[in-house]
Amino acid sequence: MSAEGMENGVIEAVDDLGHLLKRYQRVRSQSLALCAPCEIEDYGVQPMADASPPKWHLAHTTWFFETFVLKKYLPDYHPFNPLFEFLFNSYYNGVGAPFPRERRGHLSRPTVAEVRAYRAYVDEALVDLLAAEMTDNAQLMSHVVLGLNHEQQHQELLLTDLKYNFGHNPLRPRYGGGPVRGHVTGEYRTQFVECPGGIVRIGARGGFCFDNELPRHDVLVHPFTIADRLVTNAQFLAFVEAGGYRQPEFWLSQGWAEVCSKGWQAPLYWQKLDNQWHEYRLDGFLPLDETLPVVHVSAHEAFAYANWSGARLPTEFEWESVAAELSVVGSFVDSGCYHPSAVHKNEGSGFQQFFGEVWQWTSSSYGPYPGYQTLPGTLGEYNGKFMSSQWVLRGGSCATPQEHIRVSYRNFFYPSDRWQFSGIRLAKDV
Repeated sequence: MSAEGMENGVIEAVDDLGHLLKRYQRVRSQSLALCAPCEIEDYGVQPMADASPPKWHLAHTTWFFETFVLKKYLPDYHPFNPLFEFLFNSYYNGVGAPFPRERRGHLSRPTVAEVRAYRAYVDEALVDLLAAEMTDNAQLMSHVVLGLNHEQQHQELLLTDLKYNFGHNPLRPRYGGGPVRGHVTGEYRTQFVECPGGIVRIGARGGFCFDNELPRHDVLVHPFTIADRLVTNAQFLAFVEAGGYRQPEFWLSQGWAEVCSKGWQAPLYWQKLDNQWHEYRLDGFLPLDETLPVVHVSAHEAFAYANWSGARLPTEFEWESVAAELSVVGSFVDSGCYHPSAVHKNEGSGFQQFFGEVWQWTSSSYGPYPGYQTLPGTLGEYNGKFMSSQWVLRGGSCATPQEHIRVSYRNFFYPSDRWQFSGIRLAKDV
């Protein structure tokens, strides 16, 4: 998403208006529910330039519906506040100049109450629009679906941005979350499964998708092996304690520069106290559970760990060729845990943790598929623009809504980014 970079969609026909209305109300309510543990002081904090305050996320997702649905399909629509078009535009220059991203946390106004009123105002207008004479307009309904997927992206960003705020506060406040499932029993053993490769079909199979998932096309994948589960805290801890952050031979040049300039010594949110590693999670600051997947690592750290362990990261095409045969199951935000869980069984159970838990770094640069085309107009302006200097991640995370994820979904971030719920699955050549 490059924080906000996957907002283009493919037009999808919507046949059931009643279902769409219910989904609209459910998704919009979920954003407010995720803010329920927040105190009023939390809503305006922007802990770094790449993270946005909760108040901004609530307003921007509303701005999206107002700008790309209400203003387009209601000629007499009166905006809640015309200046909000400037304040809550993310990067759509076709709409107008946006308010500087790094200054979103400088705004004490509008208040949280005003933002909630803005949401209610837009919700009422949009529900009325869908219930009126334009309900047979497939393009209108597809734009609403796009807006809902856009809001679900920002729900995940809201959690990751809150975690960055809380996790860098010396008080380490607890946001919430249910119990995280640790490893069952017995020794944790990763197995590498042989995959034959061949000509594989890559891309969205139908239904809603973003334009970067198309067109569906053939890719040659050479035989490879891939880990049956994610890298754990225990496995990554071995890299840390072996001096992995002090050995440049395992790192890409840019990654080593990040280690040196930023003083990385462990994954984000790890801290050693009284000779014991702890990890800040949204459910508290706790001793490191070595059975859980390692999370909040950059692509540089993932690459270095893979290199140190005698493996590599999978390509996004290798990942999709395996995931295409699996069910989309795992720990998503729907579980209410807000942290990745361990494997279900000890061994012999096939592939695990392909979906949910953590976004899995691949070795693939984020770029266009052969024949890629953006949507016309402003909505198609930005996916292609982000296809530079970023890496692809797959699978979703414990902060992603489950209905939002599909096999072909391509997330993308810069290789130094690690505030997202990103982790590691290994692969090897045959």
